[in-house]
Amino acid sequence: MKQLTLDIGLARGPSLASFMAGPSEAAWKHLQLWAGSPTRSPVPTYLWGPAGSGKTHLLQAVQAALRELGALVGWLDPSLAEPPAFDENWAVVVMDDVHQYSAVQQHAAFSWFVQAQALQRGVLAAGLFPPADLKLREDLRTRLGWGHVFELHVLSETERRAVLRQEADARGVFLSDEVMDFILHRFSRDLGSLMQLLDHLDAYALQAQRAITIPLIKSMLEND
Repeated sequence: MKQLTLDIGLARGPSLASFMAGPSEAAWKHLQLWAGSPTRSPVPTYLWGPAGSGKTHLLQAVQAALRELGALVGWLDPSLAEPPAFDENWAVVVMDDVHQYSAVQQHAAFSWFVQAQALQRGVLAAGLFPPADLKLREDLRTRLGWGHVFELHVLSETERRAVLRQEADARGVFLSDEVMDFILHRFSRDLGSLMQLLDHLDAYALQAQRAITIPLIKSMLEND
């Protein structure tokens, strides 16, 4: 059956606390310690894994955690066609989806990396493939791979259910087993899409003043 995704915004930003680590616990614990340390190590960290494994969630969560501490963060992803020059006020640079970088973005990423290291600033990056398999310029590829490298894994269905239940409880929303089955079998199962769906359902149910049921979900889709 065709899986659906919804183009809707997140009501809450990703956080380290809301990340269901599962088999990716080592990476999650590393980032918790690293982001929370006042003297964080300048040794770079690279995360890799398939779509839906939580790479962008973790990068955005670290960025949010650092900003709460008053640190400035440089962010680069494939949507930034003309990256800015490195800012010496940045405490950390974060690079998402590096496997998709254009030649211009690779040049910027390499420059950011070199300057961050020279100033003992942190570098956190993520991509679809392990460093050895990245189709990037060699000087950037090797730098991405010389520090901490963690493979992330997609959660099992049981773990995805636990995430949905945890997030629903945090919102004071009840999801029946029937609704959970419907969501997990009819919609895209990556965590980002599931969290967006839950946010949308919560808002729609509140507006309609109805509990979240399968008919409500179908009604939401018809009116979206």
